[in-house]
Amino acid sequence: MNKTTTFRALVVREEGGSFQRAVEERRIADLPPGDVLIRVHFSSLNYKDALSASGNRGVTKKYPHTPGIDAVGVVAASTVPQFTEGDEVVCMCYDLGMNTPGGFGEYIRVPAGWVLPKPEPLSLYEAMQIGTAGFTAAQCVDKLLALGLRPEQGPVLVTGATGGVGSLACALLAKLGFAVTAVTGKESEHDFLRQLGCTAVLNRQQAIGRASAALLRERWAGVVDTVGGEILAGAIKTTQYGGIVTCCGNAASGELPLTVYPFILRGVSLVGIDSAECPLSRREEIWAKLAGPWRTALPDTLKQLSVRIDLDQVSEAVDAMLAGQIRGRIVVDLTGEKV
Repeated sequence: MNKTTTFRALVVREEGGSFQRAVEERRIADLPPGDVLIRVHFSSLNYKDALSASGNRGVTKKYPHTPGIDAVGVVAASTVPQFTEGDEVVCMCYDLGMNTPGGFGEYIRVPAGWVLPKPEPLSLYEAMQIGTAGFTAAQCVDKLLALGLRPEQGPVLVTGATGGVGSLACALLAKLGFAVTAVTGKESEHDFLRQLGCTAVLNRQQAIGRASAALLRERWAGVVDTVGGEILAGAIKTTQYGGIVTCCGNAASGELPLTVYPFILRGVSLVGIDSAECPLSRREEIWAKLAGPWRTALPDTLKQLSVRIDLDQVSEAVDAMLAGQIRGRIVVDLTGEKV
């Protein structure tokens, strides 16, 4: 392979103050320097990708740009001994797809420290069905368990439950024996959430409760929050004494309208979950669980949650995600095979 080799990529360009998306031919030489060149087989669409693809400079500072914070594929070239041509690998988060050309291109070139051998026995496609969303959901669940949460302590609330993180968190918690209450603004998705194992479904206003109250009736032993804002505040106010709240997203808001009373009167713990800069050792630990003891909880769920599209369909899917019309996981197939 040489620097003139071309590949297809979704490129976002700023034109006259607006942002346009198109699949273009790029060259290997266009990629930034890095230790490992990867032929991408699959990527996935995450909310951060949708923001990058629509010109959000809080995510991506410079355009033209190729989004895609997830990628799995095969090493095409390597300058480091730990990876050799033909190795199947996973590359997620860090700066991939934010300010470094990402997985919506058939090739990426990245530092070796961003790359993880694909966990066995997952296939490349299964690894990307999980992707950053599943990895983040697993981190939330793992943190709840590590802090001592058990099913007999009470129900767990999951907000943004039809999204990639929320839906996988619902399914995993239900498989582990927890009574899961889901929060969604989509009445049409109640049956879908019950199929994932949720025992109850709330709308957003029910989850928020009385916004002016400092505390509300205790309900949840644990929480997985993916949206932030008033919904997270409502969840914290209704968490039981000594309960645990994990927070991993801000799709609704980055603000948290709350007093300190849930923390100092009920001993509620608020735990932040980060996937972007998560250390490699932690990544290996979580992927080992997803590919090992938790894998039996995933196959049927991943089939149910995943939609497979090709690169030419990504722009339309971005618009649908920003309009709140996506549920579960969108896997982007870059193999060139017919989807």
